[in-house]
Amino acid sequence: MKITILGCGNMGTAYARSFRKYGLVKPEDLRLVIRGEGRRAQLETLGQVSNVIDNGISDSDLVIIAVKPQDFGAIAPTLAPVITKDQVVLSIMAGITLQRLKDSLKHTMVVRAMPNAPAQIGMGITAYATGTELNMRQTLMVEQLLNCTGRAMHLADEALLDPVTALSGSGPAYFFEVVRTMIESGTRLGLEPHIASALVKQTMLGSFHLMEHADRTPEELIKAVMSKGGTTEAAFKVFAEGDLSGTLDRGIAAASERASELSGS
Repeated sequence: MKITILGCGNMGTAYARSFRKYGLVKPEDLRLVIRGEGRRAQLETLGQVSNVIDNGISDSDLVIIAVKPQDFGAIAPTLAPVITKDQVVLSIMAGITLQRLKDSLKHTMVVRAMPNAPAQIGMGITAYATGTELNMRQTLMVEQLLNCTGRAMHLADEALLDPVTALSGSGPAYFFEVVRTMIESGTRLGLEPHIASALVKQTMLGSFHLMEHADRTPEELIKAVMSKGGTTEAAFKVFAEGDLSGTLDRGIAAASERASELSGS
């Protein structure tokens, strides 16, 4: 298999590293197209590095577009003439719809995916939608490649990528905000910052694994921790007064609405 990745920021590089780690592509068959020269030496350990979009891309089975969405309009006219009809084009650009990909590239074999930040360490979750022109073999190829950065989920309806963006795409930032707030609360209560940080991070990690292995819902797990008249109940009374659940729900809804605006859907 031959792959070209256009744009080697955090996500583009994450894909390149994962493809090489799992032996899905040979170094000579991985083409990395970059804009600047700052990271060339680092990227040359992964594949063939170029700073031009040219006919060399035509040899690839898969072309991944990992540039910033605002840069797509500038590269599309140069990319379209070198895309061949049998290639699959995978976009991880937020807000760029399948129809815009088809129209801009004059190409129908397109996939739109929404990964998230943990893909950088092979623990991400990526939802993707495909054009109807892809056959089963091509769809499975895309899913296999996406799975090497964590887990992949196929969506029958592209419109669902907007709530996916709000939930899992932006989700790591919500998690980091909760962690940050808990650490700061701990320090205000007198703990050393490094102790508060260790307590919170290990609590988050352990709670995740407990949730994964326990045959109980999150609500049941909350009740198991919260005894009547105890400390957890005292905290949850304050959360309820501040409408924490409602605030989170409205924030996620706002993120989904913004994703819809960006994609023009």
